[in-house]
Amino acid sequence: MTMKAILFASAAALTTANGAFAADAIVAAEPEPMEYVRVCDAFGTGYFYIPGTETCLKIGGYIRFQTDFGRNESGSSDWNTFTRAQLEFQAKNDTEFGTLTSLVALRTNARNSSGSSDNKTFLDQGYIEIAGLRVGMQYSWWDDDLSGETDAIASNETRHNAIRYQYETDAFKAGIAVEELEDSYNTKPGEGPNNVGITGQVSGTVGAVTGYLLGGYDTDTEEGAVRAIIYADLGPGQLGIYGAYATGANYYYEESEWTVGAQYELKVNEKFAITPGVQYFSNIALSSTGNGFGGGDAWTGGVTVDYKITDGLRSKVSVQYHDEDDGDDEVFGFVRLQRDF
Repeated sequence: MTMKAILFASAAALTTANGAFAADAIVAAEPEPMEYVRVCDAFGTGYFYIPGTETCLKIGGYIRFQTDFGRNESGSSDWNTFTRAQLEFQAKNDTEFGTLTSLVALRTNARNSSGSSDNKTFLDQGYIEIAGLRVGMQYSWWDDDLSGETDAIASNETRHNAIRYQYETDAFKAGIAVEELEDSYNTKPGEGPNNVGITGQVSGTVGAVTGYLLGGYDTDTEEGAVRAIIYADLGPGQLGIYGAYATGANYYYEESEWTVGAQYELKVNEKFAITPGVQYFSNIALSSTGNGFGGGDAWTGGVTVDYKITDGLRSKVSVQYHDEDDGDDEVFGFVRLQRDF
């Protein structure tokens, strides 16, 4: 082989080797696909898919600043201010049994800057719901009251660990609940927590009228209460009429033996509403030696003003006057500013 042939053969071999090494060096891994958050519109506005799942999540809540006023509102002071923050997580997804819903609502009330028991974060609500069945910490139907602030149609705590079932159509609802009444209350001497209550409610809508009928039975006191509320769209607003009756003092209602009241929510425009109201109570004082009622009558009248300042920011002012037999008259209420998100 001549020197010229040897040089050409060596150059070809080096070129082939370098080409092989270069091909290996430039091989790069494919980039991982990125999954962006997707909007979920199956359950209303504000929901998005949790990445990698078919579960839709909604995050919301509010910040509230409120000043209450009235007789001895805080010790000997006639006014008291607090700030509340609430954060809510609601998750939904479709199943073979219908929509599976869960709610976690965390609340903090701050009345001062110290570490007192008033300044704590707690589970306001936490429940699982599917096919009309709801279990967990939840608000009772007794918590559902009118838009104004004059009415007093529930007693004691309205939030319980409970099991409830509700059947719903567009115009009719019916449900029953078993509730653990753990908070102490003052009815019969010696009564305490660890009680059980049973409530049931039916409601329906016919045209411009909606009605609610609610009953509750306190198994510890062996007393019960019933309550009815009727709403009717009338003119530029909505009329609300309500009443309640108790067989004796019980956890659900112990303000009086019976009561009736009414309010009218005047919707001035999309932002502004004025709601005057009045309520009458019969036989208000609880017996100090038994479970019956044994006192005079009372009435409350006042007005509530709601104003939407802008999207997500609203205010409410309530001024009420209360007068009862053998008692001092009282003016009370609150001023509230709330940012919803």
